[in-house]
Amino acid sequence: MPPRPRLPRRLDHGEEATLVEHLDELRQRLFVVIAVLAVGIILGFTIHKHLIHWLVITLPDHHQKITTLNVGEPFMTSLWISIYFGFLLALPFIIWQAWAFFIPAFDPRHAVLLRVFGVVAGLLMAAGVTFGYFVALPAAEHFLTNYDNDIYDIQIQAKPFLTFCIHVLFAMAIVFELPLFVVGLTRMGVMTTEKLRKNRRIGYFIVACVGVALPGVDPVTTIVETVPLAILFEASIWVSRWLDRRSAAESAGTTT
Repeated sequence: MPPRPRLPRRLDHGEEATLVEHLDELRQRLFVVIAVLAVGIILGFTIHKHLIHWLVITLPDHHQKITTLNVGEPFMTSLWISIYFGFLLALPFIIWQAWAFFIPAFDPRHAVLLRVFGVVAGLLMAAGVTFGYFVALPAAEHFLTNYDNDIYDIQIQAKPFLTFCIHVLFAMAIVFELPLFVVGLTRMGVMTTEKLRKNRRIGYFIVACVGVALPGVDPVTTIVETVPLAILFEASIWVSRWLDRRSAAESAGTTT
């Protein structure tokens, strides 16, 4: 009877392994990630009609019918939607596999911290996708479909529309990771909370530039994407400041 396939074993902190063993572990984890990604894509293709419907219903009622312009577009559009869905579904597992590969290099205290960061990253990503779906997409689509609608007969093409939706959702998922990114930099000592506070104007200028670079060609989409980015940047400063005070209090308690 052939042995049952198992997930790669995670090394313990301080456990030594040769370069070949590390490469073999990496190879096994890559195979597992590819397998999970394939399952996600297959599942996405199975439910692609529902996925497309969930994106289409964000449009205003009188525009909830998308068109295709060539024979192969329906299939290719469904395939790309399935790939995006499979990647999004597999992303937490991909992050977990990366964490399991690198975590033995850290001491147990930092391992716990990274585990917390991983959970928070997942929650922030879910919050970003939720905000994008219920706030950013409807606002952008309402503005764009009503702009000069007395001049144009708007027919929404499937692939560009669905690509726009996915780009906005992914952008929001990444944008909502900003607090984790800023807090991580302050925890590692790359920057300090004091510098962040003193250089708020520069920070907000960078936030505005990032907001303009995010998906969306209209001012409404840009504003809807930039406002949460600015709020998250400010929240990052306050969270970093709170963590600094907590660390200082713990250090003072240890010293005494």
